[in-house]
Formats: sequence, structure tokens, C-alpha cells
Amino acid sequence: MVATKRLTVDALAEALMERTGHAFADRLRLQRALTHASARSSHAGIDYERFEFLGDRVLGLVVADMLLAAYPDAAEGELSLRLNALVNAEVLADIAEEIGLPELIRAGSDVRGLDGRKRVNLRADALESLIAVLYLDGGLEAARAFIHKYWRPRSQAIGAARRDAKTELQEWAHQAAGAVPVYIIDSREGPDHDPLFTVSVKVGAYPPASGSGRSKREAEQAAATALLLREGVWLNKGGAA
Repeated sequence: MVATKRLTVDALAEALMERTGHAFADRLRLQRALTHASARSSHAGIDYERFEFLGDRVLGLVVADMLLAAYPDAAEGELSLRLNALVNAEVLADIAEEIGLPELIRAGSDVRGLDGRKRVNLRADALESLIAVLYLDGGLEAARAFIHKYWRPRSQAIGAARRDAKTELQEWAHQAAGAVPVYIIDSREGPDHDPLFTVSVKVGAYPPASGSGRSKREAEQAAATALLLREGVWLNKGGAA
């Protein structure tokens, strides 16, 4: 749930100090970062999106550095798969829920009832905004400490990374159907800074499978994964069948 009762600036800072371990110096900036554009004037609403932009980059940098140290013998392709598995919207939304962030987001009534993918994206965006403020307020070490606390256990829980789904599907399609996968963009929704693509993929006479993502490549990977899982090429719990 998105908060319907707005906390004071000080109460918000205290609540997030407990969740992040960081004492925020600029409390007004923290409040802006967790105030969705729907709860602000159109002129001021850009802050939320700018914080998301920065937080996304800080998260990617810290997680990439963490993986590089944890898997010194891993190839670039495996590291990329592990990175993508840790910074997608679903993981961010789960962590946001874990620290109780949704109840602290200030948003207009038109977005309080969001569900499904839109709710996931809202929570993911809010967590990216929080990471940006940690970085701006306490430097990279403050952001790193928070990210390591919540992402390191997840990185250790991920088993051997699967091969790239599109590559796997390409090879399977050639062997199983003598065909190549055909990807079609079914829809593109959302604003330019946070699009949601839905893509379907078809292999020969096999029924198509679909997937969604924040980029065309992410959606294509999701669609390829869905088809591989459905046809039993991959197991649902990870790894090849």
C-alpha cells in the first residue's frame, strides 16, 4: 500500500534511519525523493524521476562491483546475467516491501490503488530514489552499505547463472524445429523514462510465449525464458533441464 497518511519530514527521516542505518542530513531532499509526481505540482514533480535515474546507476555500479569481487573467474556473460537477476524491478519491489518502504511513499489518490506490474514499478522506482538520496547524503559508502545488506544475500542465493535465454532459445529452436525465433513487440506502455514493453516470441509451429520488461531486450529475454520453461528446456527452479 502507498501511504495515505503523510509523515512529517523528521518522522520520515527517523523511520528510514531505522531501515537503512543512515542518519539523513538533508531531510527535505529525502522527502522529495519519496514523493511521487502525482502528489506534487507539475513543476516540482521532476525530482522523483531524477532521483530514480541516479539511484539506478548507483545500484548497478555497486552490484556490479560486488559480483566482480564475489566471482573472480566468471566471464562477462555470466556476470551480466547475475547483474540482471539482481537489479530487475521484481527484486527491487521485494526489497522495498521488506523494508516497509511502500507505506512511506507519498502519492496521489490516482496511483494508490495500482496493482500488478505498475505497483511493482512504483515500488522499484521508490527504492531507486532512496538509493540516490543515500548516495547524495552519505556518499558511495552509505549507498554501498545499504545495497550490500539487502542484495548480497540475494546474490549468494542465486545458483549457477543460466545461459542467456535468447541464445539458448536460438539453439533449441534450430534443433527442435529447424527454425529461428521470431520476436514481435506487442505493446509499449508508460512514459518515456519508464516504459514497459511486452514482446511475444514464436518458434515454428510451437505456440508463442510472451514476456515484459523495461526495455525491448529485457522483454525479449523474458519471452524467451517463458518459452524455454514451458517447453521443459529449462527447469522452473533454475539451470538447464
